[in-house]
Amino acid sequence: MALTCTFNRWGTLLAVGCNDGRIVIWDFLTRGIAKIISAHIHPVCSLCWSRDGHKLVSASTDNIVSQWDVLTGDCDQRFRFPSPILKLQCHPRDMDKVLVCPMKSAPVLLTLSDSKHVVLPVDDDSDLNVVAAFDRRGEYIYTGNAKGKILVLNTNTQELVASFRVTTGTSNTTAIKSIEFARKGSCFLINTADRIIRVYDGREILTCGRDGEPEPMQKLQDLVNRTPWKRCCFSGDGEYIVAGSARQHALYIWEKSIGNLVKILHGTRGELLLDVAWHPVRPIIASISSGVVSIWAQNQVENWSAFAPDFKELDENVEYEERESEFDIEDEDKSEPEQTGADAAEDEEVDVTTVDPIVAFCSSDEELEDYKALLYLPIAPEVEDPEENPFGPPPDSAVQTAAPEDALAGSDKKQRQPSSEGGPAKKKARTTTIELQGVPSDEVHPLLGVKGDGKSKKKTAGRPKGSKGKDKDFPFRPKPYRGERPSFPMEALGSSGPGGGGGGGMKGRAEGGLATGSLVSQSYKQHDIGGMD
Repeated sequence: MALTCTFNRWGTLLAVGCNDGRIVIWDFLTRGIAKIISAHIHPVCSLCWSRDGHKLVSASTDNIVSQWDVLTGDCDQRFRFPSPILKLQCHPRDMDKVLVCPMKSAPVLLTLSDSKHVVLPVDDDSDLNVVAAFDRRGEYIYTGNAKGKILVLNTNTQELVASFRVTTGTSNTTAIKSIEFARKGSCFLINTADRIIRVYDGREILTCGRDGEPEPMQKLQDLVNRTPWKRCCFSGDGEYIVAGSARQHALYIWEKSIGNLVKILHGTRGELLLDVAWHPVRPIIASISSGVVSIWAQNQVENWSAFAPDFKELDENVEYEERESEFDIEDEDKSEPEQTGADAAEDEEVDVTTVDPIVAFCSSDEELEDYKALLYLPIAPEVEDPEENPFGPPPDSAVQTAAPEDALAGSDKKQRQPSSEGGPAKKKARTTTIELQGVPSDEVHPLLGVKGDGKSKKKTAGRPKGSKGKDKDFPFRPKPYRGERPSFPMEALGSSGPGGGGGGGMKGRAEGGLATGSLVSQSYKQHDIGGMD
């Protein structure tokens, strides 16, 4: 089941975080799965691509932030936080910095190279329900708290540059739920608890300075239904804003310059929206509800006149009148100046070797594209009967002798497997524990339900606790299905459903756990446990 999704900078790959801890990367052009990373044990709650597309940073509901190499699928490093992660964001320019928003804590700026962290200053130490976001270039960090106070901090020095308070019609304040920046231009939006989306100009905020009183460019809301907004974002060109309703699967699209409601997109009735992402280049929206990723796009109308300007589409046959000189070898009526103009055009040299950069893929301060960027992933063909050792030279004897003891220890086996290049065994990722003072450690992520609610259905999401690398229990709970079906290997069952997350909702996963191993015959058990990773 999909929980969160995000496009890379060019919109060629879509990363989807699932409730079983996997990250599924879709090739958006072919609509096929390019890669599946078995990232976490618990549900993935937040994802972000690096600028060049080579790295992916993810957070799971067990308070762990991980950085992944997209090509190899290896984990570079991990960070363990004391409280759940509500959101994380990579720096738009500096791939070494990641902004993390832990629950009931001030935002944290991580530096990946030396595993250090900086806790950002907040306006009120007693109010730690803080959201944060980088601006478009990453020069400033905008933070907002539950009392409506927005702080603008310099990313490098963490000094306060500007601040203002979001107020309702009277002097009452309202809590900040999220801050989102446009990819182009200086605008950003603030989603607040009073169900109004306010659009501001970042240049005006910086001009007003501390305790300024900037006026929003637009106030967007649903006056009829008073809809609260779950997720908001800008279109790729920054001219439109889409907001997903927190009550139903409905997307509202406004034009930023005028503030008028352009379109309402209605999904399946009765479903709740989890995430919304607008394609960086094209007019396409991806939304998630009930574990399914929906792609919204307009139907393309074929325009034949684009190929021949004088081409006309006819509803019925029309009698054609032939011109006198139409089929002559030489047109006697052709005027002389036109002929010279055509000859002049033929003499011009056309440059067919230079490749111009695609404007949509470049920032306004860049002239060339990033040629080291990872736009697409190679998809390996599925081999029905793979050889025992397809990686070339046989593994060393130490691995062969250790294989029986490690047959059930999935995590140990993973480290000893040779890499795809036949090189040395993979190194275990470094884990850094982030200490935050005064942060409660018993908080439960909002995705998992209410704190201390033992009956919460969603707590069963993810892989069973305590089964990582140990044969305490069958480590992959079977999913229930309708109708009779013979016993299949778990690979066949686990690959169904949107985003590779499989069928069966969270409730179904809990029920399926009661009949442990009932779906799979004895002959498959050893194979499945060994191949978990």
